[in-house]
Amino acid sequence: MNIKIAVKEKLIIVLKGVALGVANKVPGISGGLVAFVLGFYEEFIDSLQKFNVEGVKLIKQGEFKIFYRHINGQFLGLLLFGMIVSYFSVSRILDYLLNHYEIYVWSLFFGLIIGSLLFIYRRVESLKLETFFWTLLGFIFGLSLSLITPAGQNENLFFVFICGIVSVVGMTLPGFSGSFILMLMGNYVLLLVDSVNALYITLSNLFLGKFEILTDPYLCKMLKILLVFSFGSLVGLILFSNILKFVLKKYKNKTLSTIMGFIAGSLAVVWPWKNKIYKSNLNGEFIIDSFNNKQIIDYSHYLPNLSIETYLGIVCILSGIIIVFIIDNTEETIKSSL
Repeated sequence: MNIKIAVKEKLIIVLKGVALGVANKVPGISGGLVAFVLGFYEEFIDSLQKFNVEGVKLIKQGEFKIFYRHINGQFLGLLLFGMIVSYFSVSRILDYLLNHYEIYVWSLFFGLIIGSLLFIYRRVESLKLETFFWTLLGFIFGLSLSLITPAGQNENLFFVFICGIVSVVGMTLPGFSGSFILMLMGNYVLLLVDSVNALYITLSNLFLGKFEILTDPYLCKMLKILLVFSFGSLVGLILFSNILKFVLKKYKNKTLSTIMGFIAGSLAVVWPWKNKIYKSNLNGEFIIDSFNNKQIIDYSHYLPNLSIETYLGIVCILSGIIIVFIIDNTEETIKSSL
């Protein structure tokens, strides 16, 4: 019986990792927010901040088993496995849904984020003038960020490393979308589409015994970019998790208020009804990435007309809000039964 429970708990952690991986790929959706709503945010941050001086000492001393327990290795390993699974399965399904049912997918995301606002609001310990100030500050910052014009693509490895550091802020800070930041920095397609697809193609060919794929110059370049980006992400995770652990411990109410405002301010990013603005050259021709997709640089928003599509979009928004409340109530029920 205990074995069954242990297996079930591990599967749940893997599924949380899948959700985290999907969230990190979608512009406007925060992995940290998903972690917050699914109830593993604090354990995630606690585990990451264990990559500290004490952890380095354990590695130097060769105490790898103790280090594994020190960083909550099983939890992080299962979470990472779920994220990897998502990039090669659920994320690709999500790409399909965004291409064919875009409004409904964004509507669901919009509802999830509204629900998460209410979720965080319930956890703000006291409502006073100071809370309003930090919420307003977060709102202004989130709104300003959503209005920035995206930059052009940059394959410089140092810049890619910086992108890795910055992108994982979305995993550690609820409401801050790492993939949206990559879009603003101009490297979303390069790092979360082209490089991941290059890895998928490489692994697929290796599995089939086609080792000559390793000599392909384009794939080698993309894999090198992905490696540098991943290393930057690891550095960013360790860095920001330690900072956030301190901030949440010392200034929890102010931090949650700022996050709440930031999420509200950046809601425009995931507004379901929007037209894509594609990147073009001087001749007005659309710029195509290596996988024959037109590169998106921005969106123009509009108010929808009353139609079946709009009504279904509203249903998806309401469904998103309800999902968050179900998750919240389930978590509270589990806690009260322990």
